[in-house]
Amino acid sequence: MDHDIKTITAAFHIWGGLVDAVPYGTGHINDTYAASFDQGGTIVRYIIQRINHNVFKEIPRMMDNIERVTLHLRDKLIAEGISEITRRTMTLIPTLDGKSHFQDDEGNYWRAYVFIERATTYDTLAAPSQAFEAASAFGAFQRRLADLPGPPLEETIVGFHDGPGRFRAFGAALEADVKNRAAACRAEIEFLEEHASIFDVAPRLIAEGLIPVRACHNDTKINNVLIDDDTGEGICVIDMDTLMPGLSLYDFGDMVRTCTCFAAEDEQNLTQIMMQMPMFEKLVEGYISSAGSILNETETDHLAFSGKMITLTIGTRFLTDFLAGDVYFKVHREGHNLDRCRTQFKLVRSIIEQEEAMNSFVERTVRESR
Repeated sequence: MDHDIKTITAAFHIWGGLVDAVPYGTGHINDTYAASFDQGGTIVRYIIQRINHNVFKEIPRMMDNIERVTLHLRDKLIAEGISEITRRTMTLIPTLDGKSHFQDDEGNYWRAYVFIERATTYDTLAAPSQAFEAASAFGAFQRRLADLPGPPLEETIVGFHDGPGRFRAFGAALEADVKNRAAACRAEIEFLEEHASIFDVAPRLIAEGLIPVRACHNDTKINNVLIDDDTGEGICVIDMDTLMPGLSLYDFGDMVRTCTCFAAEDEQNLTQIMMQMPMFEKLVEGYISSAGSILNETETDHLAFSGKMITLTIGTRFLTDFLAGDVYFKVHREGHNLDRCRTQFKLVRSIIEQEEAMNSFVERTVRESR
């Protein structure tokens, strides 16, 4: 990364002199810096971020969503009497003309946040307690957004979790087979076609009015929650670029996908891929403890199913990209997207094998919480 951070930060309401700015975090989409400023002899840090406009096509609308949500969360936290507000929700720094973002002379979009000190994100879970804390944080996030005033959030990425749409895209890529790769993934193609009916469940529940469309995060990976360094509490949900209307099943399902298997997303030894029941149980306990009051019976009945649904959706995206020639996801070796697909489909199998026990645990946890 090579950007003139001094000039960029001059467009925001940030006091003091810039001391340094260093690349920060492990994200692969946006360019992120931790910028330090000398404010009266005290060093204060901010997150300065260039938003990737090649990935996010609707940045002004996306930033409107983030501004609405962060201001609402701030108001909710104040009303609940919670301290350290700027550690509990992301806080946008406005530009000098009062906007949520800045566009430089080269057309790049920038934003600035208060840096949340003494908290860490984790790419993999270190303990089941972190699964509880992550789920509790995401659940509280969703609960506080249940009464977000005004119109629904903008849909900035159309069809992001649209399972039937992802399956149609797979079908088109399979028919085209532009790289002659279909023969190399026949088993994965057959698995997907065998389980494609999973994609029909959520649209049916919505159409029948059995589950509500909610304001959702839509990218509930473990590394999108800050864990307090001292207390181990999940204190703040971050990375709100995918804030959109969605389902509680999307958010909980992606937690199951990313938190219940210890192996890497591109692990080639599939014997390492397994849904770990103790991690699932902590996710359920954490999520129900914070979001249970807003979830209806159909939503809780489908929490175990949601992990299967989202994992199959993501696996379908990897398989589609493999067939299309690796045009969306970055790859670092031959067959990388196919490896990713195989881990997701193996995880789906593991969830199916344990789904009865998962449902029983959810039912018991919900019953005991009421």
